[in-house]
Amino acid sequence: MKKIFCTLLTLVFTYGCTSLDSSPGSVLTAVRASEKISATGYAVIAVQPSDDPAQRRLLAIRASKLDAYRTLAEQVYGQYVDSQTTIGDLVLRNDSFRSKVEGVVYGAEIESIDPLGGDTYAVTLTLDKTIVRDLRVLYMRYAINNS
Repeated sequence: MKKIFCTLLTLVFTYGCTSLDSSPGSVLTAVRASEKISATGYAVIAVQPSDDPAQRRLLAIRASKLDAYRTLAEQVYGQYVDSQTTIGDLVLRNDSFRSKVEGVVYGAEIESIDPLGGDTYAVTLTLDKTIVRDLRVLYMRYAINNS
């Protein structure tokens, strides 16, 4: 099963990069034009676990940075989505979704740390397109070697 998944993943990346590369206005063209991808993460200050207001702000900055890293990982590696729907007597009984993101992100730069309103922080990270390409290549090597 792992071997089939890795083979399909290799084909998707290989074919997907070729076809997206040739179409104007595609995702890869946008990455090439901007030279970087960016992601913004958000966190609310009030829900951070501390009695000290300054520490809550620092924790919110940290949480929003981690959220931005998760968003970068989604852009670099994609997102695994699992869903299940149960219907009985032509009535929806259960509808559930799960998503998962996994990957290593290195080389991201902090573009900004901004307070939004009085109770939220937003951190924006950027990642150079050459690092995105390197991360994808390393991931494919890892996936193929561990299948």
